[in-house]
Amino acid sequence: MDYAALPGGDLVRQGLDDLEKEVESVPSLLVSIGAPRLRRAGVPVPERTFDDPEHRLYLRLAAEDSDAAHSRYNAWVGRLVSFENALECAS
Repeated sequence: MDYAALPGGDLVRQGLDDLEKEVESVPSLLVSIGAPRLRRAGVPVPERTFDDPEHRLYLRLAAEDSDAAHSRYNAWVGRLVSFENALECAS
């Protein structure tokens, strides 16, 4: 399936690539958060994901801008959920 056609597909594709390389990034942490649902939907998520990705993502965002960390966290997770919803509808 072409993930780019779905909202947030670019984010998930980057996260999958980063996980394969074991690179901790916002996209790889998001894919780690969504791994169970993504796998159920048929996305080939690597077995190895980051531990405690929610906390790690928040800390990463807070390090960049502590005042906006909460809203940015919610926005990123919202993009992931949009992708998951669209993927399930497309399946």
